[in-house]
Amino acid sequence: MGNEKKNDLTVKYDYVWDRLDEAGRRAVMEMGEDYKHFLDASKTERLCTEEIVRRAEAHGFRDLTSLSTVKPGDKVYSVNRGKGAMLAVIGSEPIVSGMHIVGSHIDSPRLDLKQNPVYEDSGMTLLKTHYYGGIRKYQWLARPLALHGVVFCGDGRKVEVHVGDQEGDPVFFISDLPPHLSAEQDKTALGTAVAGENLSPMAGTLPEGTADDSERAERFKQGVLKMLNEKYGIVEEDFVSAELELVPAGKAYDVGFDRGAVASYGHDDRVCAYAAMEALFACGQVRRTAVALFVDKEEIGSMGSTGMQSHYFVNTVGELIERQSGVCGALDTARAMAASSMLSSDVCVAFDPNYPSVSEQRNNAMLGKGVTLVKYTGSRGKAGANDAHAEFVGEIRRMLNQAGVVWQTSEIGKVDAGGGGTIAYILSNYNMDVLDIGVPVLAMHAPCEVVSKADVYMTSRAYSAFFGS
Repeated sequence: MGNEKKNDLTVKYDYVWDRLDEAGRRAVMEMGEDYKHFLDASKTERLCTEEIVRRAEAHGFRDLTSLSTVKPGDKVYSVNRGKGAMLAVIGSEPIVSGMHIVGSHIDSPRLDLKQNPVYEDSGMTLLKTHYYGGIRKYQWLARPLALHGVVFCGDGRKVEVHVGDQEGDPVFFISDLPPHLSAEQDKTALGTAVAGENLSPMAGTLPEGTADDSERAERFKQGVLKMLNEKYGIVEEDFVSAELELVPAGKAYDVGFDRGAVASYGHDDRVCAYAAMEALFACGQVRRTAVALFVDKEEIGSMGSTGMQSHYFVNTVGELIERQSGVCGALDTARAMAASSMLSSDVCVAFDPNYPSVSEQRNNAMLGKGVTLVKYTGSRGKAGANDAHAEFVGEIRRMLNQAGVVWQTSEIGKVDAGGGGTIAYILSNYNMDVLDIGVPVLAMHAPCEVVSKADVYMTSRAYSAFFGS
């Protein structure tokens, strides 16, 4: 059983480590090492998509656009504008009879450069930013930041920019007040102590020219623009057609003397994306077509052509049906979606012993107790929730127990204290059964979050059981 019962009446949620033999412990640690490499290569949604596709091709997946037909056992992938992807293993049953889908998002909270970001002030060149997703602004101060993204130049060239994560790279830095001068700031609520417009990182401190040019305007800004032009061939106007993201610099780290956890930027939600990807790679022959879906924009409402609310996934399902049966009408796609089941693969809040007052401990995920079933999300009265049907929760529970997966249940904090959402409700709009299930995270949405390696391992095993069911 996934969770042993005491006297067959009360449930006991076990720690994963207590349920593993030596081989299992080694498998957890090996997956943890690979997961850290995945995180280091996936600092943005574009980089994450590239890494997923790279790994998929190494496992024999082929680009759907290159195929005219698909048959059982085929492994295919599709990419959406370089910022999302879908991987699928074609099952023995027709796709129109339904799929097993695990859907995660690969965007994370960050700072985006504005369209006219470069300016100078007091002998420094600075960058204007707009934060993306739900962040606690003060957490982004006084820490090294890296810059990743793309610039599309006036002549049509695509330029990739990656600064801050390689050995010897410079980093970017947003200053904070020293304690000697922060008396007034210390009286301000955390949420308003730092203004969004003040999240402006230092990008340079060298002026262009010599002392003879000291009266020339914007010498410091000109110095940075000249360096950018020399290295990348870009000019200031090119920032208008750029996607440049500031993220925490540095690699993923093991946590603690025992190395049982991982600290890193971007666990939300690349940890679930990784677990789903690895589960799909481990698939053999499947009855129902198994799909791992990776989408963008969840942190800002899943809008846009790369978000879950776009028609990308439905259209791609139609492409699969057409390649399998030779024809696909709107009703075929609708039937396939309604007959499918989905695990909304997203993280949940782990109980934090430093802040126990915001959680109801009987119904909160614990670090190290395995994959977490979240029947409903939403906030204050389940507003905005996908509240999974008891029938489907029971089906998934039985599946996990039969597969020996260690699992637990959770919600997002106390009834009047917490709240949040996932992509679950969007897929349930297609009349399919959807349940949120993923990895517990400490310090969610912080520049550095923490997960248990054991929970990552059990989450991937849970997705494997679902794909194979």
